[in-house]
Amino acid sequence: MKKLLLIVFLTLSALSISAQKLIDVYKKGVVKLVPDTQYAQGNNWDVVFKTYYDTIYNTPMGNRKSIEMMPDGSVIVNHVYRNFYSKFSPDGKFEKEFGIISSKGVQYKKINTIQGVINNNTFFTGLDNMGNMICFDFNGKYIKTLKLNYMTRQMIPLPNNKIAVVGWVIWSNKFRDFVSIVDYETNKEKVIWEYFTERPEEIGHSKLFSYGYKWKEGGAFSITTMPFSKYTGMASSPQISCVGNRLIVALPTTGEILVYDLEGNLKSKDKIEWATNYVSVEEQKEIQRKAIEKYKNMGTFNFTRWVTPEKNTITPEENKTAHEEILKRMEADLDKISDPIPIPAFSAIIKDSDGNLLFFEYPKEENTNKFNVWIYENDGKFVCQSSFVCDDYDLTINPSKMVFYKGYIYGLQLLKQTSGVPLRLVRFKVTSN
Repeated sequence: MKKLLLIVFLTLSALSISAQKLIDVYKKGVVKLVPDTQYAQGNNWDVVFKTYYDTIYNTPMGNRKSIEMMPDGSVIVNHVYRNFYSKFSPDGKFEKEFGIISSKGVQYKKINTIQGVINNNTFFTGLDNMGNMICFDFNGKYIKTLKLNYMTRQMIPLPNNKIAVVGWVIWSNKFRDFVSIVDYETNKEKVIWEYFTERPEEIGHSKLFSYGYKWKEGGAFSITTMPFSKYTGMASSPQISCVGNRLIVALPTTGEILVYDLEGNLKSKDKIEWATNYVSVEEQKEIQRKAIEKYKNMGTFNFTRWVTPEKNTITPEENKTAHEEILKRMEADLDKISDPIPIPAFSAIIKDSDGNLLFFEYPKEENTNKFNVWIYENDGKFVCQSSFVCDDYDLTINPSKMVFYKGYIYGLQLLKQTSGVPLRLVRFKVTSN
């Protein structure tokens, strides 16, 4: 597990007694996550998480799951590319798999990830390809559809019957990243922040481009090879969270923290002050060398992706040509890497159960469960450094895998030593080491 630094940004309101207790734990210097052995007893994980072994085009997909907490402490697990969700009781017992039932009483054949709960009684999902946000009750009964005309990266519920959204859209010559507030009742929305990125010049109608691949001249190949380089807008998108009656918009690229009220009015600005880190030229070259070796060993890419509206597959000869051309470009770009790449100020934000926001920096070391922690109080001071450790699990630290609820951390995590499916729904006690 990679080492992560994390920064905790506290609620703007006065600290509660319970928050003070969490801070006291953080101040001990090491926060140990201890699995609650009374939670989720009796579940057959090989059956409950049988979809862990899902693949698409021989690529593992089974760990692309996420969790959502319900108001009573029940847990919903999203399964990517499946038409059902899994529900677990407040004590972690698997209860059922369920889908979305349409107004005609028919279950949806394709569903999207539940993003959150609005009004304490309604689920809302991520968008489908048509921009539909499906809303349904806790029994899966369809309620309504909200319509958005863009793609989304994150959605969170707000306490005033609205939903905050991190969206992005492709324009003719640029990408637009933005944050908006959507009214659940009216579907009206207000954009409160936006940023534009120039689109790289397209490579005409070359065969390589039509196969769906791009590369960065003077840099590493493709958006999947080099970290923090994208062709789809900002290198690192805004992340949002709601603390009391404030919406926090944090910008990893600049380290800015923007605080809005629930109507989208900017109230204050702050900026993370720790030093910017970089991926060095030699680190980039090593990443590129490994990518070249990986693609060489693949032989060919065996493309089945869209090519033109008239042609949905490519011939073996075209496949071979694309493979050779991409490798040639990758090898040429290796010598062109000349500048360090700045690392975003943080990788993830997690809100704890006392209203504190935990800002995780990008990892610099692998194979460790240790995380350095800073606490940011409401007066703007970082007050301590700490770390997270866990003996039993390889921790994945992001909001889709780890959620605080009433002082515990609930997570979808991989057990280190086990046979069969290693994925578990686990509840951690947060203790000082």
